[in-house]
Amino acid sequence: GSLYRRPFIESYEETPLLVAVLTYVGYGILTVFGYLRDFLRHWKIERCHAAREREEQKDFVPLYQDFENFYTRNLYMRIRDNWNRPVCSVPGPRMDLMQRQSRDYNWTFEYTGQVTRGVINLGSYNYLGFAENTGRCADAVAKVTVEYGVGVASTRQEIGNLDKHEELEKLTARFLGVESAMAFGMGFATNSMNIPALVGKGCLILSDELNHASLVLGARLSGATIRVFKHNNMQNLEKLLREAVVYGQPRTHRPWKKILIVVEGIYSMEGSIVRLPEVIALKKRYRAYLYLDEAHSIGALGSRGRGAVDHFGLEPSDVDVMMGTFTKSFGAAGGYIAGKKELIEYLRSHSHSAVYATSMSPPVVEQIITSMKCVMGEDGTTIGRERIRRLAENTVYFRKRLREMGFTIYGNQDSPVIPMMLYMPAKIGAFGREMLKRNMGVVVVGFPATPIIESRVRFCISAAHTKQILDQALSVISEVGDLLQLKYSRHRMQPSPTRPFDGSVYEDIDH
Repeated sequence: GSLYRRPFIESYEETPLLVAVLTYVGYGILTVFGYLRDFLRHWKIERCHAAREREEQKDFVPLYQDFENFYTRNLYMRIRDNWNRPVCSVPGPRMDLMQRQSRDYNWTFEYTGQVTRGVINLGSYNYLGFAENTGRCADAVAKVTVEYGVGVASTRQEIGNLDKHEELEKLTARFLGVESAMAFGMGFATNSMNIPALVGKGCLILSDELNHASLVLGARLSGATIRVFKHNNMQNLEKLLREAVVYGQPRTHRPWKKILIVVEGIYSMEGSIVRLPEVIALKKRYRAYLYLDEAHSIGALGSRGRGAVDHFGLEPSDVDVMMGTFTKSFGAAGGYIAGKKELIEYLRSHSHSAVYATSMSPPVVEQIITSMKCVMGEDGTTIGRERIRRLAENTVYFRKRLREMGFTIYGNQDSPVIPMMLYMPAKIGAFGREMLKRNMGVVVVGFPATPIIESRVRFCISAAHTKQILDQALSVISEVGDLLQLKYSRHRMQPSPTRPFDGSVYEDIDH
């Protein structure tokens, strides 16, 4: 209640029983036919395209388990044409796709030489619309490419530390309101290579069950004990914290060296936002450390685009380790760790990602610097502020319209990641194909990336989307939804008479 300065509204409608049963039946049928096809492949009746051990190695211990590829062979391959579509333009609000076809049921593809132009892009993480090849950012990047070249060919600790890298890190620290920051060339490695530098044996990691694979890998590599709490469930987190403080380490009952709570700002598959005020309150009460991954929330949340901390009006100093990526809202590549100066100085000499990795490419660095200055208003314009506001307005509008149509939508009302439930396995491929027929590019997701009965399509809203684009997309989504009978929601909203874009989205937050 009092911890929140703005309403915190998230919705997760329960899967209808009939839909759940039919989904399980669908997977059951696919599994039965999968075993039948594997039987036919074993007796050479059907040709097998999957990777297999060579005949001369048949008596070896298998390098990989053939059964692990069962899902890939028999389920994923049926709808593989929905993924890895080759984009041949800037992935902005619209994009061009190279057409391809398969003659062997999606095992291999060949290009037709034709291009589908003007596909509406509802899948890229282009939250603030900086994925563009014209304008201030593109001009600055071109200039830096001529001056510095593309590659650095060294690590930061050797002779790969450029003045641009120093400028980026100082700017990032200022943007986030912290003492210091450090940039890395890869967002995934920012998590997986830095968590092991912060915790180790004798430490405890409390990880949200829906944390990204990079956080999971980093936690496993660290050697620390890992305990998982239910998604965004503060009662469960407090229970684990209390037990950790009371009982200490297993067997010895010595106190844990460190307790690190690991959460994300926006969860990219659920569209939910971390209950950050409550997490910080628990962290302070039990004297734990907090690692916040703002990969999807930096730039996309808050009246100033400064992520979940800004969204809730909290102090950046309350988060011990602030992590984020430049790959989404800034239209570039890489990631950062930010916090106290002592933390960053420690990581400069202890992080594998800092010591052994090649420095960030200068044009990529310049893209981040220019776009971040735009967001901060240091470019002398209000473009950045306008994009943040437009993203918030687009998000509210798109979510509201989908609910009014009768679709089941997950996540927080302020999250630009909008999952729409498909449930049944056959509808994953059907939705992606039908949307592409109507010039819409979407990302469909199924098991094992989601629970088996919660397959979905994930829309990512951008500030670059105009109202015309959104209305066109909504019309097509409604049409395909009727065709595939996807309007499952039992809580259909009535269309609101209020104007679609509400200028008071951030009226209760200080500017």
